[in-house]
Amino acid sequence: MKFTLSWLKDHLETDASLAEIVGRLTSIGLEVEHVDDKAALKPFVIARVLTAEKHPDADKLRVLSVDIGNGAAPVQVVCGAPNARAGLVGAFAAPGTYVPGIDVTLSVGRIRGVESHGMMCSERELQLSDEHDGIIDLPADAPVGTGFAAYAHLDDPVIEINLTPNRPDATGVYGIARDLAASGLGRLKTAKVEAVPGKGACPVEVTIEAPDLCHTFALRRVAGVKNGPSPKWMQQRLLAIGLRPINALVDMTNYITFDRGRPLHVYDAAKVKGGFIVRRAAAGETVEALDQRIYALTREMCVIADGAGADSIAGVMGGERTGSDEGTTDVLIESALWDPLNVARTGRALGIVTDARYRFERGVDPEFMVPGLDLATRMVLDLCGGEASGAQVTGYAGHRPKVVSFPLAEVKRLTGLDVPRAESLDILKRLGFKPQGSEDGAVVDIAVPSWRPDVDGKADLVEEVMRIHGVDEIVPRPLASHDAVNGKILTTLQVRTRAAKRALAVRGMMEALTWSFIPARHAELFGGGRPELKLSNPIAADMSDMRPSLLPGLIAAAQRNAARGYGDVALFEVSGTYESDTPQGQRRV
Repeated sequence: MKFTLSWLKDHLETDASLAEIVGRLTSIGLEVEHVDDKAALKPFVIARVLTAEKHPDADKLRVLSVDIGNGAAPVQVVCGAPNARAGLVGAFAAPGTYVPGIDVTLSVGRIRGVESHGMMCSERELQLSDEHDGIIDLPADAPVGTGFAAYAHLDDPVIEINLTPNRPDATGVYGIARDLAASGLGRLKTAKVEAVPGKGACPVEVTIEAPDLCHTFALRRVAGVKNGPSPKWMQQRLLAIGLRPINALVDMTNYITFDRGRPLHVYDAAKVKGGFIVRRAAAGETVEALDQRIYALTREMCVIADGAGADSIAGVMGGERTGSDEGTTDVLIESALWDPLNVARTGRALGIVTDARYRFERGVDPEFMVPGLDLATRMVLDLCGGEASGAQVTGYAGHRPKVVSFPLAEVKRLTGLDVPRAESLDILKRLGFKPQGSEDGAVVDIAVPSWRPDVDGKADLVEEVMRIHGVDEIVPRPLASHDAVNGKILTTLQVRTRAAKRALAVRGMMEALTWSFIPARHAELFGGGRPELKLSNPIAADMSDMRPSLLPGLIAAAQRNAARGYGDVALFEVSGTYESDTPQGQRRV
């Protein structure tokens, strides 16, 4: 999960430094994997080349007079770039500046007898790319004297956190800000998503034929949009996290996916035939997805179909046929809830990894489905204009929060932390959990917020208290020593296995480790090959059966040695064989 510092501060009011934010993220369980901070580029300024004269003693060098702005006198720079010319605007490094691409701190130098006071830089010297055929060439109206990093929007650090699968709430920048605010590092900006009043009903009917796979489906039409490039600020944030801007409609859905952890999809309404039917795919049915690949589906997969057939793979990827483009004028915005397990199985079976699948298979916030649709509608209206219909919500019966009984003494028992009960409850409240009834008893019922499907029991609540209170507050203690020698640890089977290996090794034999699965013809020769011992998903065609004996693997190993000129080998193996699919049919041999 990647985001920029300014993006985080859209949702978190804080004066904390980048280092403090990074340290706090890791301490509360959102481990920071990498920070891309272009702080080294802050000394570089935008400068204009006033004159470019040939060096008196070098054909390939030029002596530049450079205006660095801010009322300073022009400086003299010796430059060998082929594109150095009068009027060029680029990035200038003064003496004393560290240039990361060449690992050099500049000083006033003398090149072929001419003094050089700094340098005009290429992209490789600033570690922006591998381009080094010429110096950076900026537009003529770039503001001379201002910081290059700020102008190029490289002064916004990118933070990457390594999310564990149990934290779907942190797949959006807003959820990360909520955790930081709960830890005391600032205040969460809880701007409520305002409902968008629509004009008339949505003209496209939605039918859910597979309610076990699609829990609810919300749809809204926006007519009269003008699609085009998304705003510069949105493009810069998407580029910073590795996404390629496409157009305003597509970029908007990608932005909300990362901003709020709410995947959406936008259809070109003119390309949709009739209404939508959410159903299981027919066996052998195919869909051309947005990656322009055709996928063959099975009955276990869920699709969104219209009168022309299946169009989108539910929760995984939209279809090419109804995708929006620059000519789109009417759009349908979809915000749905899909079965997490089905999305995971479908994505794995088809080999598709998308940002939508990543979030749906972990569980998105059901209570943000309709607000997410309103947020997307408002963004479409602001970016592309148009007129919105009313929202059509099919199948949603509301969210019923889980209630977990929380014995507050469990915090001390499971973690060793002596957290006051008032602080434990306050931590949970700041994270969005709500105590039910009286808070005075030893056990308090806690309602779990809709964005935390991972919280099921009291130990999960203890974990929430522990990570916000501080894991580093747990005092290390040595294990209690025993006065007497411990009792027997190894099992009888482990003792016999060790004894057998030692007895064979002291005879000069070498231990071999062979595969537990062998070719079917080898298994049949040694009494195996039964259907129940065949692998449903073998790693290779000639490794299809569980071995009934160790001999096939050892004979094959001896054969491989002989083929390489080692004919006199003595091999042994102590391992398992399989005569049936029951525990009694497995032996150590």
